[in-house]
Amino acid sequence: MRIMGLDYGSKTVGVAISDPMLITAQGVEIIRRKDENHLRQTLARIEELILQNDVKEIVLGLPKNMNNTEGVRVDLTMEFKEKLERRTNLPVYLYDERLTTVMADKTMMEAGVRRENRKDYVDMIAATIILQDYLDRKKKD
Repeated sequence: MRIMGLDYGSKTVGVAISDPMLITAQGVEIIRRKDENHLRQTLARIEELILQNDVKEIVLGLPKNMNNTEGVRVDLTMEFKEKLERRTNLPVYLYDERLTTVMADKTMMEAGVRRENRKDYVDMIAATIILQDYLDRKKKD
């Protein structure tokens, strides 16, 4: 059994998957689309990854504002959550993703990734951070 972490954005979805022992999260890929509203291929790719990796639950980043309010991105994320649940029949848990993009960018900076290349990886690293934080908290409970 594995858990999938997703960082849902307007044009991309960062994907991370846990190891079978649910200890570590690894970035898998970034699913890109041309239009925010065209999700069929995105959902199909997520479904393929679920089947390939024996995923049993999904953690989806919830993009709240820094002051804990909910904006348009939260509404779009909730719609995406519903589509994921219908398509995969898996539980989808929302997880506060505030500052994960900042943490991902800082991680890449410390690793020496050039500024112009960071945007190519930030969503996958953010998904990895979301999932790793979820796994760490789950161990404590």
